[in-house]
Amino acid sequence: MKDTPLTAARLLALYDQVAGAEDAIPRLRRFVLDLAVRGKLVAQDAGDEPAAELLKRIAMEKARLGSKKEKVAPTLLTKAEEPFRIPKSWHWVRLSEILTKLTDGTHHSPPSGQFGDYLYITAKNIKKEGVLLDDVTYVSKAVHDEIFSRCNPEQGDILYIKDGATTGVVTINDIAQPFSMLSSVALLKLPSCLFNRLIAEFLRSPFFFDQMRGFMKGSAIPRVTLSRMGPALFPLPPLAEQRRIVGRVEELMALCDQLQAARAGERAVRDRLTTATLSRLTDPDQPPESAPQNARFALHSLPTLTTHPAQIKTLRQTILNLAVRGKLVEQEASDEPATALQNKLRKSKEVLLKSRTIRNQKVTTTPIDAEATFEIPQLWKWVRLGELVSLLGGYAYKSATYVPKEGNQIIRLGNVKNDEVLHYQRPAYISDEIARQTADFEILKDDILVTMTGTKGKRDFVFTARVKDSDLTQGRLFLNQRVGAIRPFNSDIVPLINLFLKSDILLDWIFETATGTANQANIGVSSILDLPFPLPPLAEQHRIVAKVDALIALCDQLEASLTTATTTRQRLLTALLHEALEPAAALEPA
Repeated sequence: MKDTPLTAARLLALYDQVAGAEDAIPRLRRFVLDLAVRGKLVAQDAGDEPAAELLKRIAMEKARLGSKKEKVAPTLLTKAEEPFRIPKSWHWVRLSEILTKLTDGTHHSPPSGQFGDYLYITAKNIKKEGVLLDDVTYVSKAVHDEIFSRCNPEQGDILYIKDGATTGVVTINDIAQPFSMLSSVALLKLPSCLFNRLIAEFLRSPFFFDQMRGFMKGSAIPRVTLSRMGPALFPLPPLAEQRRIVGRVEELMALCDQLQAARAGERAVRDRLTTATLSRLTDPDQPPESAPQNARFALHSLPTLTTHPAQIKTLRQTILNLAVRGKLVEQEASDEPATALQNKLRKSKEVLLKSRTIRNQKVTTTPIDAEATFEIPQLWKWVRLGELVSLLGGYAYKSATYVPKEGNQIIRLGNVKNDEVLHYQRPAYISDEIARQTADFEILKDDILVTMTGTKGKRDFVFTARVKDSDLTQGRLFLNQRVGAIRPFNSDIVPLINLFLKSDILLDWIFETATGTANQANIGVSSILDLPFPLPPLAEQHRIVAKVDALIALCDQLEASLTTATTTRQRLLTALLHEALEPAAALEPA
């Protein structure tokens, strides 16, 4: 019994089942083409002239045009050799059997520029919708004549990108004027008795792309050769059915366009709701009494607005930003104010200086008032981070001095990530002798490690990680250059500082002071020590850290559930598409 042809109603019904999958629409597009090449997209008509007769007319036209003799044997597949069963009226062929010409452009990059006699087309100009002339270049008549004598694209020919990242993009040449091409584009000329739009759609199908992917050469740049394209298997329908197939493909692809636009619209609405929710928290003009209510609303509603794991990052930052602004937990009048904590830390610093545990570092005395961009609770205090911590820079260990594992590991940029864990991939070690000589650069428990170098323009290159007892079981750790160790004067404030230094609000100030080259950005010591820092009372710090830990744990659970749901939807989509493509009972016996 034959399949029921795929209609818009059936596609919509399928979409309703798999709409939650992130790549549902791209996969539905591939599904449409998969059905098309298998003869399952439209019903067959017994009155159609079979493809075997069409092949005879193709052969006659090729003979009349004097096409080159085939280098591959005609397709004589046994049933066992067929990639899949096709309708009785169809015929398996090799691609070269139905082409009058298969070639490509010049293999030598000719002189080209903004001005010249003829258009010069490369892969960047080939798009599904046609040949785009944005950023096109030109060649001289002499260069064009040499290229065109072998590769002569005409309107209606098929162009196929066979080299580079966009390998597999297919279009129908819609330019009437002659032009020259580079070898990254293949030219496929068809007999007049074939429907070029059907051939183009089939060349876009997963079936044909998978054949080419198996042939792709080059480790860095995908490349398909003409000698591999020619022998590729191709299921040829009757000419009348070709037109019905293209009509149905266009109908269903237009429906996919509508579904994609609707999904984009839904996502835009959700993003606007998220932005509006966040703006209520960050609006400096909101009444102070409304802050707790807005915070509760945001934390309650953002999980509902979050539909895929990538959005969890926004939710985590919202929690951190609320914490930094003093809007995450209630203030208690009985708390000892932050000024008292500031005085205790000042005394702790004096003790550490006298014992030479730390060295005195310059911290700016410029008032913070002008730099503070938000108000903090009454018991809080704006301070410079250098009033709370010292900053230890790394040592420039030479790779020539590295030794096999001896228990003295260097912590480099790649070992520090923003996930509270030190990473030990690609470890490097120094000898006991060098460890003794550089003992001042040994990392201690509760140090907060921070990367001081990153990529220009990537605002999240400053990573922090708190050193825990478990890290020191690896042996002694030493600080390499461009990694800094923030060392608080009192261990009680370590959790809060480590937490606040992950907030975009504070990191933005650090990034503003970054210097460096065109591609590399560097954070200086003063960027850390002079950072304006909102200091809460110590008792409130404990409440903030506990609350953030609990909420971040909920974010982790939400992320895990979204990941699981995404995986489930992906599996459902795969199962549904597999079921629609594979059942042997759905195919008419040949």
